[in-house]
Amino acid sequence: MAEKELHQVIISVGSNIDPHENISKSQVILSSETNYVARFVDCADVIETDPVGYKEQPNFLNTAYLIETTLEFDRFNGYLKTVEDRMGRLRGPIKAGPRTIDLDIIVWDGELLEPDYHQFEYVSVPVDQILSSNQLNIR
Repeated sequence: MAEKELHQVIISVGSNIDPHENISKSQVILSSETNYVARFVDCADVIETDPVGYKEQPNFLNTAYLIETTLEFDRFNGYLKTVEDRMGRLRGPIKAGPRTIDLDIIVWDGELLEPDYHQFEYVSVPVDQILSSNQLNIR
């Protein structure tokens, strides 16, 4: 049996509903559950940021995770959405509204996928910390 390719993934993480608890819980879930499909490698410092777009909500806490996985992009992204759902993420009419957890793939195998990286510090600051502390580059 051929060995599966290992993909390196940087995930942007955000929460403004019980954010300390939910960010911690997401890290525990990803650290424990990804063992069969991935390995939790690193976590950036948590930062507090103002809401963007819809302003009538609490500030967010944001961080980033570095994970290695053998899953292909669509399957891993689907897995992240199931984690969000299990953590009580509601997808309502306000896209930028309050959330228990938001897990978005920003970098996949060194390729920057998300333009939010250049626009918002809540993405770039934690992702840059992961890149720097793990001596990674993006294209």
